[in-house]
Amino acid sequence: MIVLSLLLGLIAVVLLLPSASDLLSLAKIATGRRRPGSSPPAGERPRLLFLVPAHNEELFIESCVRSLVDMRYPATRYRVVVIADNCTDRTAALARMAGVECLERHDPAFPGKPQAIAWALEQLPRGEYDAVAVVDADVVVDPEFAEGLAAAGSLQDRAVQPYNDVRNPTDSAVTRMASVLAAARYRGSFLLKRSVGLNTPLSAGMCVGSRVLAVHGWRAFSIGEDWEWYAMLAAHGVPSDYARDAHLYAQEARSLRQGASQRRRWMAGKLTVLCRRGPDIARSTAIGLHQKLDALAELAAPGPAVHLGLVTLLGALALATPLPGGAILASGLVASLVRPVTYALVGLATDPEPLRALAAFAFLPIYTIWRMGAAAGALRMLGDSPWIRTERHQRERP
Repeated sequence: MIVLSLLLGLIAVVLLLPSASDLLSLAKIATGRRRPGSSPPAGERPRLLFLVPAHNEELFIESCVRSLVDMRYPATRYRVVVIADNCTDRTAALARMAGVECLERHDPAFPGKPQAIAWALEQLPRGEYDAVAVVDADVVVDPEFAEGLAAAGSLQDRAVQPYNDVRNPTDSAVTRMASVLAAARYRGSFLLKRSVGLNTPLSAGMCVGSRVLAVHGWRAFSIGEDWEWYAMLAAHGVPSDYARDAHLYAQEARSLRQGASQRRRWMAGKLTVLCRRGPDIARSTAIGLHQKLDALAELAAPGPAVHLGLVTLLGALALATPLPGGAILASGLVASLVRPVTYALVGLATDPEPLRALAAFAFLPIYTIWRMGAAAGALRMLGDSPWIRTERHQRERP
């Protein structure tokens, strides 16, 4: 029983880490240690290279490319290149018809998005650009996307993460919940990190400075390459900031079946990076204790639905068995939910249809059980598992 109590206590501590980091951030703000805001560099706008890795993406590649071509940004200051990776459909032809360059890669032995990006970067004059942004092929960007990246400040020596919104929020209860949780993350958690200078996790649309690439190269090849970049930059003390004015819209899986492989991949990628890069963050001399705590908390966080499932199961176990300190353990587990619930309320408050979004959370119990199953499946994917593309569907949000 003592061993079980210690195990539950360890899980409770891990689930409370993000809350501890946020409390430290709030304490810094309360004592006047807010990070000063950054301003766009004087002179010409930064030169940007947009890479669009794509594997059999004929359904969405045109809308993605056209949104990039139509950005309100000087055409001489950016370049769009599609990387058609082991494609057997019309992805490359459609990309060229939409008006951009397309590099075709045929290497069935080493498929995958990070491998395709590394291959393309070796062929392109990345030194001519201030930063490289990676845009997934099922994404559309806001017309002011490039301007939003430029407004985040100097780009060459850091990474920035745009607001990764949901492209199809009204398709189903799953997509409505995803939209609320995205708002919770970007309008709540990331703004707090930005205000005190903590690194922001990277995902779709991440933009990496040219000098960062020159020093570190492209060394992220796991199925969670965005998390790997985040962990690597944190360990080396390289800033990754939040570009709140740069918006892009990614398609969200609208059913549980459709999203299964994606959720397993996301969690397996995070856990793999935590195991591989976590010790580097803990040992780093380039960052302070708060940044270490926050980065490790981000990598260890299971996501809101799995978090809820763990608290429910383990809290019930702590109360139903004669564990030493069972009530205290259950209280700690429940307390860890305050943070995600608070951010979810922020997301609901900013939703254009808050009542419908709230109604979608009636599906949360089923969704939580499903996510717990997906998390269990993710454990079998730890390491360098092959990438499995999420099934696409045709309904789009303009």
